[in-house]
Amino acid sequence: MHKLVLASKSKVRHQILLKYDMECIVKHSNVDEDPIKKSLLNEGATPEIISKNLAELKANKVSQKLFDQLVLGADSVIDLNGELISKPGNREEAFNILKKLNGKIHHLISSACISKNGSMVWNYTDKASLTMKEFSDKDLKAYLSKITDEDLYAYNVYQIEGEGRNLFSKIEGDENTIMGLPVDKIKQYIKSLS
Repeated sequence: MHKLVLASKSKVRHQILLKYDMECIVKHSNVDEDPIKKSLLNEGATPEIISKNLAELKANKVSQKLFDQLVLGADSVIDLNGELISKPGNREEAFNILKKLNGKIHHLISSACISKNGSMVWNYTDKASLTMKEFSDKDLKAYLSKITDEDLYAYNVYQIEGEGRNLFSKIEGDENTIMGLPVDKIKQYIKSLS
C-alpha cells in the first residue's frame, strides 16, 4: 500500500488513518482558512464547495514540496440550511454554535483530496446528517465544561466519538466522515493504485 502524507494538524484524522492501517507521515499545510472562506462566501460558494476547495488547497500546498508523493488534504464544515459554520475560536463561539444547531438538522460535510506534485489526482466529499436534541443554555454550558480546549477547537464543536453523541437524537451517515475523514473511499482509491 502507498504511504500517504497527511496535510493536516488534526490528531483525529491521523488516528483514523492509523486505525485503518494506513501508514502516513504528517506535514502541516499551514493554510490560513479564514480569508479563503470569506472570499469563497463572497463569491456565493456553498459550504460543500468551500470544504472541497480547502481540502484541495491543503493537499496541493504540501505536495508541491514533495516530489512524487501522495498528499492527503481534508476539510470539514457544518452546513446549517446553506449557512457555513466553522470551527469555534473560543468557548463563547462554541456555545453560540451549539445554540444555533439546537433542535435542528444540520449536515456535516467532509472533503478529502489527494494531490501529487502540486496537483489534485483524486477527491471525494461525503455528507452526514445530524439532528440535535433540544437543550437549555444550562445543558449546553454543562456539555462544554466537559470538553478540553484542545478537543473543542479540533472538532466541529462536538465529539461524536465521545460526549458529543449524546447531543443528537438522530445521526445518518458515516462516523469517520463526521470525525473529518471519509476513510473508506480513501482506502479504495489507494488500493486502486496497487
